[in-house]
Amino acid sequence: MSSTQQILLAIVLSLFLPGCTTQFTPTVDMETPDMPVLQKADIQSASTPPAKDPLEAHSTPSSGSSEATSTLPANDDLWQRIRNGFQLNHEIDRKRVKWEIEYYEKHPEYIGRVVNRARRHLFHIVELLEEQDMPLEIALLPVIESAFDPFAYSHGRASGLWQFIPSTARVYGLRIDWWYDGRRDVRDSTMAAVNYLQKLHTLLGDDWFLALAAYNAGQGNIGSSIRRNQRDGKSVDYWSLKVPKETQSYIPRLLAISEIIANPEDHGIKLKEVQNSPYWVEVNIGSQLDLGRAAELADISSKELYLLNPGFNQWSTHPDGPHQLLLPVERAEAFSIALAELPAAQRLAWKRHKIHPGETLGIIAARYKTTVSAVKAANNIKGSMIRAGDSLTIPMASNDASYPMTTKARLKSDQKYYETKYGNKPVQYTVKSGDSFWDLSRRFDVGMRELAKWNGLGTTSILYPGMKLLVFNTSISPTPSPDQSPGFSPGPIQQPRQDVIRKVNYRVRRGESLSLIADKFNLSVNKIKRWNETLNSKKYIQPGDEITLFVDVTVTE
Repeated sequence: MSSTQQILLAIVLSLFLPGCTTQFTPTVDMETPDMPVLQKADIQSASTPPAKDPLEAHSTPSSGSSEATSTLPANDDLWQRIRNGFQLNHEIDRKRVKWEIEYYEKHPEYIGRVVNRARRHLFHIVELLEEQDMPLEIALLPVIESAFDPFAYSHGRASGLWQFIPSTARVYGLRIDWWYDGRRDVRDSTMAAVNYLQKLHTLLGDDWFLALAAYNAGQGNIGSSIRRNQRDGKSVDYWSLKVPKETQSYIPRLLAISEIIANPEDHGIKLKEVQNSPYWVEVNIGSQLDLGRAAELADISSKELYLLNPGFNQWSTHPDGPHQLLLPVERAEAFSIALAELPAAQRLAWKRHKIHPGETLGIIAARYKTTVSAVKAANNIKGSMIRAGDSLTIPMASNDASYPMTTKARLKSDQKYYETKYGNKPVQYTVKSGDSFWDLSRRFDVGMRELAKWNGLGTTSILYPGMKLLVFNTSISPTPSPDQSPGFSPGPIQQPRQDVIRKVNYRVRRGESLSLIADKFNLSVNKIKRWNETLNSKKYIQPGDEITLFVDVTVTE
């Protein structure tokens, strides 16, 4: 690198924001002085092979390769299409890459499970990457991120095939609310991941290894490592950087699985064939539709429907869209015909509810497993006031047992698995004011991540008084005395909340009552009183009073 290039790189790198955290949250418009574009010449990349055929060393099938033994013609074999699109140097002589290759060689059953999940969506990911002229090694990135499980959820609150955290997901246009989580939507999350990776690729000197490292560790961390190496006169390619431990293995794992796909038989792996054709097609449904009804119309199982449409959290599609479903190619036409013949009144199940004294929209919505906004929309309610004696029309699931992949059903299934795994029933704990995952993990002698995972939460999720947690495999007696463990009580498996909760310090306004405040935030009066013990001794609240609320921020009004 010339002295002129070194000076240029030093100036450019100095513009990286020093305060970026591990979870990088880009701005919508990233072409700013804070996010400079590095020149390709400034970073001596090892991610791109020499000018000769980039697949010569690692991707050309040998005489015993899968190409020679595949029962599919080359044009029908998606794996061969992926091999042909490999662009990166797989670096198979590096020790870290060798370690990862050896792991895959010892666990062929793992690759089999991943391929079985990937077969639904891999073709469509490849199509999108090819349109953007991106390396097809990136089509294998979900193997590293999520094992191609669209319901994967990390302790850092990352979700979906591409493991977006909420803040970055929203920057890239992915909606997250009670009905729907775009991080799990395969189409939308893949497009978001492509856009994010392309942006990182441009900002980091057209170096794919640096872009991938930044995708994992955050652009701030990689920028700091580049600055440090530049200051010390060291190379600034990925292999020379000091990066977080997870990122040290991240790219070697991707290169290792790419090498396995390139030459499976050389590594004792027999890949399950995947057709080079669409598995699903997008079908326009026009408006909200019960997912159980959709599965019936398509003549597929509810589980298959959810595996194709994992973004939906509840028993129906979102009232506000997207109004599309992904369906197996061979079922799409019959579904469209059946849907066209379905009366509008049968798209959702409805129940008539007579309002009782003391009920709020929040209470009614919770009873029927829907949202305040859905109830208001169905009944053309503009404000928040309802009157006892009036009736409401409530959209609800036609058969709650028919939705095995909803958020609550998945959590319940997971908890049954943990009960079997540990050989005993869990202990139920009621969260008290001041509790934290750290305190509770020490109290019950369990790991923080395990405690969060058992309850469908992340370690950064907010715990609020009255919240129920399940504790598995604890050494603490299930029947402690009250003075030893206030708030601790054994009990059956219950459904802890999985919502994103935020603590809100709310100042009472003129004319407001606890009922009005509860309705505004989709809460109950009893919960507000439980969180604010001083309210139990007051007959009325006054303007200016401050109360503490724990609000589900995913519920939009």
